Amino acid sequence: MTTIQNILFPVDFSPSCVAMAPFVKRAVSIFGARVTLVHVFDLYIHDAFQLYVRSISEVAEEQQNVARDKLDSFLKSEFPLAECPRILLSGSAATEITQLARKNGFDLIIMPTHAGIFRGTLLGSTTAKVLNHADCPVLTTQHAENISPRQLEHREWVCAIGLDSDSQRVLRYASQVAESVHANLTLVHVIPTSPPELRVGLDLEDRLQLAKREAADRIEELQSAAGSHALVSIGSGSIKHAVAEQARRLRADVLIIGRSPQSGTLGRLRDLSYAVARDAPCPVLSV
Repeated sequence: MTTIQNILFPVDFSPSCVAMAPFVKRAVSIFGARVTLVHVFDLYIHDAFQLYVRSISEVAEEQQNVARDKLDSFLKSEFPLAECPRILLSGSAATEITQLARKNGFDLIIMPTHAGIFRGTLLGSTTAKVLNHADCPVLTTQHAENISPRQLEHREWVCAIGLDSDSQRVLRYASQVAESVHANLTLVHVIPTSPPELRVGLDLEDRLQLAKREAADRIEELQSAAGSHALVSIGSGSIKHAVAEQARRLRADVLIIGRSPQSGTLGRLRDLSYAVARDAPCPVLSV
């Protein structure tokens, strides 16, 4: 049974991290989990004048002390020091975060995307690298500064699902975690209006209906194999728009999407997944 007991919350003291705190607290409350804050600072960014008058070791020690003080005082009322450990690291932020999550067996990473045009600011950023390299699920949202978490009792989850071999893994995770917190789970599958696999010789409406029946049969197989009993919604059109609209219609507080288990030129989080996360009206959990 999939459980979430340890949550890692990387912070850089930005307004986006402050805005993300309520989502972290909601996850902690729902799962009864423990949260650890981590900050990664660059040990090698120095002021040239400081290096002229002091040794590099003195400057580095001062940087570390300043970073430690900022970390210990950041969101102290939301995450009391006695209850929420705080880890200070130096180096490449994405590398240190993913290695820490892997080494310490964290079940979930929660971090903001930093608001802006999603692909223009996220690709190449720390969040993008964590999404592409972390072994555990990652929860993020572009809109943390503009939206607030649903009430604790509101637990409507949507899982965007394909029909490929990896879909069973995504479905099993979504089903088990949703069941563990008594959330309502709806599966969303979208058929592009003109996918190449639709059979030639039938008009568009007939082809779509045939594709929907075949998709329904495949999803039934996947649910049976995963032990899932979620509601199913099958639509057609633009995948990213249809998934976002369904999440909006259901007032979902989490949208679950799958990351490829294999790295590639686009990383584990595919290009379409970036677009879905960009348009989603709620936090996106990539697994």
